[in-house]
Amino acid sequence: MIDLHCHILPGVDDGAENLEASIAMAEKSISQGITHILCTPHHNNGKYRNPKSDVISLVSFLQSELDRRNLPLTVLEGQEVRITGDLIEGIRRDEILFTDLEDTYILIEFPTMEVPTYAERTFFELKSLGMTPVIVHPERNAHFRKDPNHLIPFLEMGCLAQLTAPSYVGIFGKDIQKTAKLMVEHNLVQMMASDAHGVKKRTFYMREAYDQIAKDFGQHKVTKMKDVAKDLINGDQIDYPEYIEVKKKKFGLF
Repeated sequence: MIDLHCHILPGVDDGAENLEASIAMAEKSISQGITHILCTPHHNNGKYRNPKSDVISLVSFLQSELDRRNLPLTVLEGQEVRITGDLIEGIRRDEILFTDLEDTYILIEFPTMEVPTYAERTFFELKSLGMTPVIVHPERNAHFRKDPNHLIPFLEMGCLAQLTAPSYVGIFGKDIQKTAKLMVEHNLVQMMASDAHGVKKRTFYMREAYDQIAKDFGQHKVTKMKDVAKDLINGDQIDYPEYIEVKKKKFGLF
């Protein structure tokens, strides 16, 4: 199992506080069946900066510590990049990490309460450069919770969206859980990741969420989502069923 979004690196953001916490997270992820983790510390979110070179160095250090303890987990370099007006410039300065070595897919975080007005313009520019934005945890964003169909213009541009596992099993409350299930049902999200920050705080729930998705929509849905995670790590083109618009009455807006 691949986890595309995880704050396992020690001491760089609000995830693992130190190496001991990182190792505990690694052990927990292995118990979940996770074999590969994309390490995605917050970058440029107003509080944390974790540029590419720093992340690469720290991932190498963490991998050596995992190997020394014979923990069967591979960690890879990534970032959770907050959308800003100078994102493209950051890419040109080689400060930004993608999910893959070919710089195809980039994990983008929006502010919790909104989607910036310049987001579509920035995403068009990324797409013109051959890069695909992946919107992380849209089910936790107020704009998309109000109406999941707000994701559709971004999907039509060729963007992707990543669900957070704890959202699906209700860790963030029933409202977010309901939104998460609607997004999975209607193919508005194409992959899932843990966004784990620790063992006792905001942990993985990957196995539990995949099990529930299989019960709700069938094992084929889980297989597709796992395949997309693999495609993002490899930089391959993804194959996922077309999204379906959520009918307003089903979401209970009217």
